[in-house]
Amino acid sequence: MSEDDEPLPTRLHEIAHARAGDKGNRSSISLIPYRPEAYRLLLEQVTEQRVLEAFAHKGASRVTRYELPGLPALNFVIDDVLQGGVNAALNLDQHGKTLSSLLLAMPVTAPRRLMRRS
Repeated sequence: MSEDDEPLPTRLHEIAHARAGDKGNRSSISLIPYRPEAYRLLLEQVTEQRVLEAFAHKGASRVTRYELPGLPALNFVIDDVLQGGVNAALNLDQHGKTLSSLLLAMPVTAPRRLMRRS
């Protein structure tokens, strides 16, 4: 195994970027790898359960993951994470745009060749 293939602990932001949107009390976060070959890694490590655990402190009650292999990308719909939604929340980020940063901080293991700085 070459040095570039050795799995290393890192954060999701080293191998992917994200976009967030909202509707009511629900956030939708798309996760897109920088390199298409990292898509399989995302499928294996960024599960509905792990995403739910990452957002539990925000009140998330359910996560649904949609796989978009043709892009390649994943989309996560996270229920009850916006503290009531734009009109009800006292949260400073009522639209949940910064929630993608929370997702991108998730620990993963990835080979160096898939990381942004390799």
